[in-house]
Amino acid sequence: MDNSVLANQRIRSSRERSHLLKEAEFKTIQYLCRIMPKWVSPDLLTITGLTGSVVVFLGLYGATFSRMYLILSVIGLAIHWLGDSLDGRLAYYRNIPRKWYGWALDLNADWVSICIIGIGFYLYFPSYKILSFLFVVAYGGSMILSLLRYKITSKYVIDKASLGPTELRIILSIILIIEIIVPSTLMYFSGIATLAMLVINAKESVDILAEGDERDILEKELKKKNN
Repeated sequence: MDNSVLANQRIRSSRERSHLLKEAEFKTIQYLCRIMPKWVSPDLLTITGLTGSVVVFLGLYGATFSRMYLILSVIGLAIHWLGDSLDGRLAYYRNIPRKWYGWALDLNADWVSICIIGIGFYLYFPSYKILSFLFVVAYGGSMILSLLRYKITSKYVIDKASLGPTELRIILSIILIIEIIVPSTLMYFSGIATLAMLVINAKESVDILAEGDERDILEKELKKKNN
């Protein structure tokens, strides 16, 4: 089998995805991995993703003086997508993955990024600053639930129905552009999105507890059979 075909298969198998734009994103990542210079390493892309979150923060902070700075936040989201989406995939494309190191690094980078962006929201919102806190809580809860499901079912899933991080970045970018013309759009969107995440997290918590209970029952039955 052709090496490029094998490389593309490694990218596709590196993560289970179900989001709406998965095929378009896969083709884009496949192309970018193919043209990426050799000196660009997966770790450098992780740093690039973190840099993108700092750019988002700077745009939100600058928007406290002029909302036109929100364009900078849109650019930051694009940079964050580039680093966050390509770091692990490039490692699989080049057949140099470090599964557990990469997984741990990716989770840490995601958490640091969302905290940086959350601080940006806190500085930008003229009122209801608690929204930024609830946003970070909801996102952090979503991360924890993904880890719990992975521990119990061995399936690591980050998409919610047909939405994944890519779709959320696109939606947020559109909202940021609208916010330049219509103030408070971002605040209302953040409120709705945060509430939705909290509701989804509550439902997933119940589902994961049920999955954990089911696994306990199965393990007890297996233990009885072995004894």
